[in-house]
Amino acid sequence: MTVVNYKNLAARLSSDKATFRNADPFPYIVIDNFLENESAELLLKEFVQPPSDGGSWNQYTHFNERKSGLTRMDAMGNVTRGVINELSSPEFIGWLGDLSGIEGLMPDPDLDGGGLHEIKAGGFLNIHTDFLSHTERPHWRRQLNLLLYLNKGWQREWNGDLELWGEGMQSQAASIEPLFNRCVIFHTTEKSFHGHPVPVDCPANDSRKSLALYYFSDAGVPLKLKPTYYRAKPDESASKHVLVAFDRWLVRAYSFLKRYTPLNDSTISKFLRKK
Repeated sequence: MTVVNYKNLAARLSSDKATFRNADPFPYIVIDNFLENESAELLLKEFVQPPSDGGSWNQYTHFNERKSGLTRMDAMGNVTRGVINELSSPEFIGWLGDLSGIEGLMPDPDLDGGGLHEIKAGGFLNIHTDFLSHTERPHWRRQLNLLLYLNKGWQREWNGDLELWGEGMQSQAASIEPLFNRCVIFHTTEKSFHGHPVPVDCPANDSRKSLALYYFSDAGVPLKLKPTYYRAKPDESASKHVLVAFDRWLVRAYSFLKRYTPLNDSTISKFLRKK
């Protein structure tokens, strides 16, 4: 089964490079119909729903986010593993390097924080910049995010748009609907503020689904740990600004524990499910 149409990606590479590198507020691009249609349909059909007890899914539940994520490849279906493997292949990595101008890109075999994501009604992800050094591979520097949305029939009034904010969080620069087979790729830096902070308001039998893959480069030396950095929007209440900042420090402490102790997302998820 063909996953990615490289002929199509190659044909539009020149214009896509310019779009990516000149984008505001940071380098990004939106590509619709990203996967071959058959692959996208099968990926959605196989999307592994979190069981009632959580199962292999991690629960990311704190003040700044409420979602579920699956990072274990062995708990995913054959199609899902095949798509992730293709998007981690040398040919695809080569295309990503040409698009972004970033050399030495590597996929993340751990899917740390990535993999399948599901957000049900009431879920959200506050505006943030992502962790920049790999939690368990301290010499790896995060360079690119790839977000592939799997939401058929998504309605705008259900919220869930990906918001991109400029440096300093003074204004929103873009709002991207999470439509089926739409891919967003962006450069991950200290300034790439993004998220979908408005709680999802979809029907109870639906959810905001996506596949998230992150790409790194090897710095050759251990990097300082830079965890996810959350920010409140400028028009939000003073109390929310305080709570976002407090939770940000909790996330920072947790990130240090993940790097230097056996603690991991799976352990925390089991604790949260028992609360």
